[in-house]
Amino acid sequence: FDARKEEDGNMLSKLQGGDSDKPCGAFVVQAQKKSMAEGVDDADSVEEFIKSRLWMMPSLEDRDKKLVAPRLARAYDALDSQDQDRMVQHFDSLPKIYASLIKMDQFAFTFSMQAQLAADLLGDPDFVGNDLQVNNMKMGLGLRKPSAEFWAPVGKLTAAMAPEDKVNLLSYIVPRFGSGDASQDEALEAFVSGLKPTFAVIRSKCPAMDESDVQLLGSELLASEVLKPGRSTREEFAGWLGALNEVDLEFILTKRKSFKTDAKEELAKFKEEREMDEKRVEERREKIQEQVKAARENRSVIFNPRTGKMEEVEKEGFKLPF
Repeated sequence: FDARKEEDGNMLSKLQGGDSDKPCGAFVVQAQKKSMAEGVDDADSVEEFIKSRLWMMPSLEDRDKKLVAPRLARAYDALDSQDQDRMVQHFDSLPKIYASLIKMDQFAFTFSMQAQLAADLLGDPDFVGNDLQVNNMKMGLGLRKPSAEFWAPVGKLTAAMAPEDKVNLLSYIVPRFGSGDASQDEALEAFVSGLKPTFAVIRSKCPAMDESDVQLLGSELLASEVLKPGRSTREEFAGWLGALNEVDLEFILTKRKSFKTDAKEELAKFKEEREMDEKRVEERREKIQEQVKAARENRSVIFNPRTGKMEEVEKEGFKLPF
């Protein structure tokens, strides 16, 4: 009910039984129900729209919602309108994703990495959250025994990659499963069978390159060119890779790593801005506390809960009436 309405008497007076001198026996909170956003009005409303969609997912911790919402917003912005609609339709897959992620070691696979994987998966138009995709995600994360024909060799050949890069690769691969398309199955087979020869070519052209970089560069070149049907055949990819020299490969690797460098700089800037905001809030809180303290020391009236009235404070020898 609305405590402010005056029809047939104020609701608070009804709770008091009509006796204004009688202490009120109820604690009333005036609130307004917040409705779920129905759509995205502009670029600034994307994150709020996504947050409202997460309200009805009690299986997700509040911590996870705070981490995944901004990442989902960035993934949403990167899609065209048709893929954006498909992404929203697949939001219901989030609880299934997190049901697996919460089983991971939180030190080796941080909450931030979990949120990034979830956002990357939902941001892929081919991810629908079916059982085959979820099972392959579990195998890629090591939560199920890896398949001998795919996940076992992928895990072995990319063992030197950084955890963040493995998460990124996983988000490329998982949506390719469960399509029922024979050409997609062939592309997956071409990817896994092409890892070892691709790494060998890169090592021969860049003998000084770290093994982790060899695996990062080779797996992502394969993922971008071979993993999706219709882009490059094995022969076309092999010919293109063979034509690249050391400078070309180093340039591609540097460009790939620049995303991570830029992200770290943006994170540092965000933390600095957040610290400044927290400092301003703390300064305002201290100012309010000083004002409250001054008001208490100089107040002339006080509320008496026994009578339910405001009573004048006697400056000399005043004692609280309760």
